[in-house]
Order: sequence, then C-alpha cells, then structure tokens
Amino acid sequence: MTVDEGDWLARRFEENRGHLRGVAYRMLGSLSEAEDAVQEAWLRFSRADTSGVENLGGWLTTVVARVSLDMLRARNSRREEALDTDVAESIGSRTDRIDPEQEALLADSVGLALLVVLETLAPAERLAFVLHDLFAMPFDDIAPIVGRSATAARQLASRARRRVHGAATAPSADLARQRKVVETFLAAARAGDLEGLLTVLDPDVERRLDDVAAASGAPRLLRGAQAVAKGALAGSQRAQPAPVALALALVDGAVGVVVAPRGQLTSVILFKIRHGRIVLMDVIADPARLSQLRLGVLEG
Repeated sequence: MTVDEGDWLARRFEENRGHLRGVAYRMLGSLSEAEDAVQEAWLRFSRADTSGVENLGGWLTTVVARVSLDMLRARNSRREEALDTDVAESIGSRTDRIDPEQEALLADSVGLALLVVLETLAPAERLAFVLHDLFAMPFDDIAPIVGRSATAARQLASRARRRVHGAATAPSADLARQRKVVETFLAAARAGDLEGLLTVLDPDVERRLDDVAAASGAPRLLRGAQAVAKGALAGSQRAQPAPVALALALVDGAVGVVVAPRGQLTSVILFKIRHGRIVLMDVIADPARLSQLRLGVLEG
C-alpha cells in the first residue's frame, strides 16, 4: 500500500467514524469497548480489498456490527464464568481509559434507560434491534451478521422491541401521575430543595434499602417525610462530584428510577404512590434481584 492509498483509506474511514462509534456504543453500552470495536473495524478495513464495494458506509457498519456482536458474546460468556469481583475489576480497568464525564454525556444523549434495557437483551436480539430500529438497516442485511434468515432476524428485533418498550400495569393516566410525582422528587433532590421534597412525600413515607444498597453505610430504613427528604438530599450531595446517572424507566410496569453510572446498572428505586404522594421507596441493588425486574423505556 502506498502512502497516498493509506491516506485515502484513512480519510474514508474517518468520514464514517462517528456513525460507527454510534453503532458500537449502542451495541456495547461502553465507550471504551465501542472505541475498541471501531479500531478493530479500521484494522480489518485497512487489510481488506474494498475496491469493489459500492456502499462503503454499509460495509463498515456490517464489520463493526460483527465485531460488536463477537464482543458481546465473549462478555456474556465471561460473566457466566467469572466471579462478581472479577467482573467489577474488568469493568474498572476498561473505564479508566475513558473520561467519565464524556461517557455520561454520551449515555444521556442515547437515553440511559434505553442503554440499561439493551443490556438485558440477548446479543443477537440487541444487534437486530439496534441495527434495524435505531439505524434503519434492512433485515436482509442484518440476517447474515446474526447467521439467521431475514424472517428470523425480524423476529429477533420484534422480541427485543417488546422488551425495550415494556408493559405497563397501570392505565396511561395513572402512569402520567406517577411520572409527575417521581420527576418532582428527583428535581427537588438535585436542587437541594427540602420543601419541594416534602410536597411529594407522605408524612409516614418509608425508604428501604436492601443489603447491597445498605453496604454503603446508609440506614436500611428511614421513616417519616423529614428523614426521607434529608436522606435524599444527603445522597444527592454525595453524588455531586461524580457523574451519577439516573433515569426514569418502567420497572415491573410502574414508574421507577434506574441508577446507572456510565450506563452500568447499579440499582433501581421502586415507588409506591398514593393520592399524589410517595408512601414507599424501595432501593434495590442486589444483582440477583435486579436481574429479575422487568425493565422498559418510559415513553413520552
């Protein structure tokens, strides 16, 4: 390869880098892993004969999708074999290479709840949904990547879509009321507004933490609006230096909150609301319990 040919290849690849990183990030939910996938796509591109390729963007998208799918499958296999501590150490070593603020902003732009729900999908389902629903790739092009027929690829995307959108257990009007209360609670906590919190907390409200959530040293049980409000303010203040990410989501069919720094789910907050006020907050951080929750993206 001549210098001029190398420069031409590099320019063509750079024209597509942003799109490829977007595909890989939605597939992998990790900015550092997405960058690794894009780099691998560049290595394959630089070695391949693409002189007969008419749609270079589509060819590169297919390459980065295949790389991402392999990485997802390898990750899932490691998770099944590794201890929790090993997984945590692996995640930490990857994210050290990425600016946390940058990844938090990217997660917010994609939709934190969507990233969290995508993590619950099987690799092939995730790929079919991401490529078709988010990037409008035809199923005929997706099928060879997942090694299925176009019809089977369509079914994968359909199953993923049902998981992503979830299933509400309450009428839309009730969900809207729940959402307004939870949004008000979060806004007041972020603003340090004690009075604002008290307006949406029942006088006898309780906040409960499971064993994993309580391991941070926070009280397992708080009772009363004043105690719960002050606990929410303290938690918000502790999180200020770091890009802790929270998002509304459907949790077992009701409005809840997912806590997912850098797109990695760490806990879920369940709410029980009566007459426009929160009467119970359950904070779940136990991975076994988290895996049993039905998560979905809250529409609107």
